[in-house]
Amino acid sequence: MAKNEFDVVVLGGGVGGYSAAIRASQLGLKTALIETARLGGICLNWGCIPSKALLKAAEIMHLMKKSKEFGISTTGVDFDFAAVVKRSRDIADKSEKGVQYLMKKNKINLISGYGKLKKSANETLIEVFNGDKITEEITAKHTIVATGSRARSFPGMNVDGKKVLSFMEGIILDKAPESVTIIGAGAIGMEFAYFWNAFGAKVTVVEMLEQPLPLEDKEMSDVVGREYRKMGINIMTSTKVENITVEKTAPNSKTEKVITKVSGKNNAEIESDIALVAVGFAGNVEGFGLEELGVQLEKGFIKVDSDYKTNVKGIYAIGDVNGPPWLAHVAAAEGINCAEKIAGHSVPDVDYNCIPAVTFCQPQVASVGMTEKKAKELGYDVKVGKFPFSASGKARAVGETAGLVKLIFDAKYGELLGAHICGNEASELIAEITLGKSLEATYEQIVRTVHAHPTLAEAIMEAAADAYGEAINI
Repeated sequence: MAKNEFDVVVLGGGVGGYSAAIRASQLGLKTALIETARLGGICLNWGCIPSKALLKAAEIMHLMKKSKEFGISTTGVDFDFAAVVKRSRDIADKSEKGVQYLMKKNKINLISGYGKLKKSANETLIEVFNGDKITEEITAKHTIVATGSRARSFPGMNVDGKKVLSFMEGIILDKAPESVTIIGAGAIGMEFAYFWNAFGAKVTVVEMLEQPLPLEDKEMSDVVGREYRKMGINIMTSTKVENITVEKTAPNSKTEKVITKVSGKNNAEIESDIALVAVGFAGNVEGFGLEELGVQLEKGFIKVDSDYKTNVKGIYAIGDVNGPPWLAHVAAAEGINCAEKIAGHSVPDVDYNCIPAVTFCQPQVASVGMTEKKAKELGYDVKVGKFPFSASGKARAVGETAGLVKLIFDAKYGELLGAHICGNEASELIAEITLGKSLEATYEQIVRTVHAHPTLAEAIMEAAADAYGEAINI
């Protein structure tokens, strides 16, 4: 095989792209990865990783405010917001270097630039551009498009990057705002609300649907809404944004304010220093030659089958660019699965019924599988078990008693259909339930599994027992 010929070429070095490239190389396929910017994509550089560093700082600030509960008095607590943001950027930088190392370790040809696809006989010709100049041409038997997504906006909510921000500008904002309006109460909006509130901002969250975290079980959403209101965060649900405008605070003033006009359950004009638009994603499908090749799109995303094949032979799409759920761990799973199928391995499809979702606010929210409402809509006779963290000895010991574990079982067979956790360390607790669901665990198997005491994870065992009237500690 010539130097510029590859078995697999991956467009995009995000979590999905680099995972696909690594797995393809592990399976003996000559692999190249084309990336125009930093490795790791949105997740590592502008999302998952740096945002968790920011949220940890926010968690510490909230903890300091209630330190007297633990018998510890603090005075003169201050913060350096720019240093908080710098720490998050340093962590992102270190993580990006880690991915660079993985490329070398796995002998992946890393090509700088962006690739444009063209068909050439039974292969795909890829022109690599840096700016407007073609710097390289390569061919691929299999091309995996992993170009990700970008923040979505709507008419009247135009992001200018200065006063009206997307998450990418929000993550590097090095001065704490005095006030902020957040449009969208999904995971991104609610995480930013928690973060900015911790550092003194007056926060208003506007959500068009009936509850914050609208994809989550309503009981979990209610807990988060209640805890946020205790923190002073204003959440407006069933409220639509009509438009966002930027105006001067006074004639001839250089200072500007943001006016968010809303209607519905709340009719108001909300004034704030900045606004954050967090209302979903659009696929990065433009500029890669997909349209010229006739690659089929659906609602702005690349349409694929269960093997991640597009309608054009030899071209695949994984991660955010093929549509929701827009989660880094889904992109990684799809990338690995796609590479294994390209290599000819007989592997099961990714099970989208066992995909955990997490919102890293405090209290955290994590879920997998069906909500109680969805299970009933599908005709299941369900048994529901709940265990509040207020009844957990470990939760009381660490001072985090808000929230609960809620499990939904099929009454006929006892199989776990869905799980929902709101509370401290929910993001870690969901792994046990996800594994159980993937193995088709029943309530009895969960109850009979001895859990260490005292742990938050005991709440899972207790919730399962509660569903069948066997709970011990409640």
